Amino acid sequence: MASQGLSDVVVDTTACDREPIHVPGAIQPHGLLLIADPHTRAVVAGAGALEERLSADWLGADLSELLGQDIGALIAAATGPVSGMVGQPIVTPAGERLDVAVHRSGDHLLVELEPSAEQPLGAAAVVSRLDGFAIMFERAGDLEVLCARAASAFRQLTGFDRVMIYRFLDEDAGRVVAEDRDPRLGTFLNHHFPASDIPRQARALYVRNRARAIPTVDYTPAPIRPAAFAGIDLSDIGIRSVSPIHLRYMANMGVAASASISIVKDGVLWGLVACHHDTPRLLPPDVRAAAATLASGLARQVRAKEEAETYRERLRLRAAEDAVLPKLAGDGGMADAMKRSRDDLMRMLDADGFAWVHRGGVDCIGRCAPAAVLKALSDWVQGGVEPVVTRELGALRLEMAEHAGAISGMIAMPLADDGATLMWFRVEQVEEVEWAGNPHKAASVAPGEQLTPRASFETWTEQVRGRSRRWTMEEVEAAHRLRRAFHDAHRARQLRDLNAQLMRTLADKDAALAQKDLLMKEVDHRVQNSLQLVSAFLAMQSRAAGPGEVADQLTEAQARLSAVALVHRRLYRDDQIGSVDLSRYLEELADDMKASIGGEWGSRMHTDLAPVLIPTDRAVAVGLVMTELVINATKYAYDGGVGPIAITLEQHRNRLRLIVADEGRGKTGEKAGFGSRMMGAMVGKLEGEIAFTDNAPGLRAILTAPIGVW
Repeated sequence: MASQGLSDVVVDTTACDREPIHVPGAIQPHGLLLIADPHTRAVVAGAGALEERLSADWLGADLSELLGQDIGALIAAATGPVSGMVGQPIVTPAGERLDVAVHRSGDHLLVELEPSAEQPLGAAAVVSRLDGFAIMFERAGDLEVLCARAASAFRQLTGFDRVMIYRFLDEDAGRVVAEDRDPRLGTFLNHHFPASDIPRQARALYVRNRARAIPTVDYTPAPIRPAAFAGIDLSDIGIRSVSPIHLRYMANMGVAASASISIVKDGVLWGLVACHHDTPRLLPPDVRAAAATLASGLARQVRAKEEAETYRERLRLRAAEDAVLPKLAGDGGMADAMKRSRDDLMRMLDADGFAWVHRGGVDCIGRCAPAAVLKALSDWVQGGVEPVVTRELGALRLEMAEHAGAISGMIAMPLADDGATLMWFRVEQVEEVEWAGNPHKAASVAPGEQLTPRASFETWTEQVRGRSRRWTMEEVEAAHRLRRAFHDAHRARQLRDLNAQLMRTLADKDAALAQKDLLMKEVDHRVQNSLQLVSAFLAMQSRAAGPGEVADQLTEAQARLSAVALVHRRLYRDDQIGSVDLSRYLEELADDMKASIGGEWGSRMHTDLAPVLIPTDRAVAVGLVMTELVINATKYAYDGGVGPIAITLEQHRNRLRLIVADEGRGKTGEKAGFGSRMMGAMVGKLEGEIAFTDNAPGLRAILTAPIGVW
């Protein structure tokens, strides 16, 4: 990157998503950078006004002598998973006090030097302030109050004119959910920002480097010298020079200095604490470190508030079910049961309308479309296999767009017993989305010209139509349970009618049902016996083959067979086979694997599984992927020995993450055996992706996939 002022920068934003912002080749001039050989500790390159502020003979100097302290311990620590080991502050010959941080980047050591705070925060003062903020966070009643308090806390800590809590949405756009500002400034509260404002590689860096500051946006970058080292990775360096696109972006907003602190929840970027100031302002390293620690505490509180909200929603739905079920089981026909319960059914799922479409006609309450339209929808739903859940019905059925005012959102549950359909509707929710500038405005560029960041951040309102409020996963599962309740009520009513009309045939009916149950049990018994026989045969063949590749492959086959057997047992044991609690299934699968791969692994395999409701067929694929990952860890991680394996299951909105981590020797190469091909097929079936990262030490395999498609 050339050394030039912001006003002279010509920016090409057509490739901003591919801009290598982690290798800018320069730093911000308020700091200094030293690049040294980790073995000789000789300085081989640097950036900034090193001659004026540190030493005229810095190039080739011994790092410890140059800094006036033995940094051997810091160098050793910097080789581990924690970056940014802090050394003792130094005082330059000119009397300037600089904070020291040591990082590892490939085959080099990076030492960044920044001006210390005029009045550094003492440890006791930092702990006291952070403890006070933590108590304030804990007492927040909900997520909205928590974010508002967080904006106030970060403004007190940093002293910036404006502090915003910025949350990423499902579509990677963002919204300002809380703000604390100087009263003379305008507000960005509730404004949306398009996903393009924060490119993908920038979001990745936010997870890695969680506190960054730009003391002034109008600066001249200080290039790395000699230029041969300009391509070094500066991902962990706080004084890394910022993309010219971002600097122009901030200048267009009227911001002179900024800082951002990442809110990372369970390894995923949940949001940002964005700080703006009207004049240049330095955010010293000690304040950045305190802000990063406070953001970690905020992320934990965000997780707690979201989990509490989900728990309360489940309790509410269960209580509503308890009120509905007795009305379904009362005397009379289905029509009487619907009259008694339809109001409760509509309120239960927070719907604006409810309809029961049956052979005799259409009964509805609340906001619904005409009866002919509902009958056509019922025929469409009955012609499919799965229930229909959508918040944008007009996108699925174009002819429904004209009825969006009444039925934009729909949950439709076909009742196979009598050909009826249960339908819940939500009306169109016209959203007035406030954007900080028009997100759809295209740049007009003549041939040979360059694009620049958008200059307008005036409030631009977009009206979104044709969508209803979202259905939650808990509401969808509650609708499935109601469907089963209607099925049970229908069967109970049938049994009562048959008991009154056909007393003489009741014994035959009971015998037929008993025979059916016996047949199902016999089928289950035979299948389980067959699986056990195959498993025993594989074990015999493994012992006969003796140690070696054949025995290992037979053991792998046993583990995969165990996963299939467990799925079969669960299908015959559970009443609900449409969806399962993935955590229970994976826990039982892990227990089976402990027994099959040897008792020595029993105490070394640990699970931390969050409850996740998932369709059964997807649970099977996830279980097979987990089996393959654990088998690979036992085979390759410890060179035939035994070591710890951690299995973690997490949920992030409508996606799950399965993590299998070991502490062995890490990735050993690319293999394309049967297990790898099978795992690739399963990941493809899940429409997910799998990544392998350094666990420092060991390997960390992360499967990310949608829970279901609604």
